This record gives sequence, structure tokens and C-alpha cells, in this order.
Amino acid sequence: MNDLAYLMLRLVAGVSFFGHGLVRLPKLTAFSQWMTGSFSKSMLPQSLVTPFSYALPIAEFTIGTLLILGLFSQKAFITGVVVMLLLMLGTCLIENWEALPSQMIHALLLILLYQFMAANTFSLDHIIFKN
Repeated sequence: MNDLAYLMLRLVAGVSFFGHGLVRLPKLTAFSQWMTGSFSKSMLPQSLVTPFSYALPIAEFTIGTLLILGLFSQKAFITGVVVMLLLMLGTCLIENWEALPSQMIHALLLILLYQFMAANTFSLDHIIFKN
């Protein structure tokens, strides 16, 4: 994979995660209330949904920042896929089928980036760790 194409794909994923977290962080309580409301009729207990709803924007913002910078990329890709798997499971449990394709695309993009990580030359990882 071309190193510049890899950078562009990493930035696409990073900006998406970063943007999701950035807009949710200032309204964290409202976001949590919306999410717990969305899951109120699901089989998941509120005791799981509430902490996840507060952690999700922080995770999105952090993963996005790391992806944009190309720092700790391998961990960011893996963590991002785990977040997407949890979101996909939740989406299925509340039967929000419209959101599933977007989540799958995010997960697939992260997996693709992980697969071709040797092309991650335009990154802080490459500068700091000489990968």
C-alpha cells in the first residue's frame, strides 16, 4: 500500500472518531441520557449502559487523536475495533439496523489499516519508535 494512501485512510478514520468524541464531550450528560434512553427497552441493564455512555465519547476522542497523530497506532486500531464491536452489538440489540453499515465500515477500515501497518511511515510512531 502506498504510504500516502495509508496516511489518508488513517486520517479518515481518525477524524471520524475524533469528531464523534469532540461533539459529544461538551454535552456528555445529555449524550448519556440519550443513549440510556435508547437502550431502556433492550436486554442490557442500565448499570452497563450508563458507564459505557460516559466512556464512549472519551474513547472516541482518544482513539481519534491517536489515529490522527499516528501514535500508538496498533493499540488505537485494536481498541477502535473493540469499541466498534461493542457498538455493533448494542445496535443489534436495539434493532437500529440503519446505524450498522456505518459501524461496520469503521471496523473494516481499522482492520485494513492494521493489516497494512507497515505503510504507517507518516506517523509519530515511525518517528519516535523507528518502525
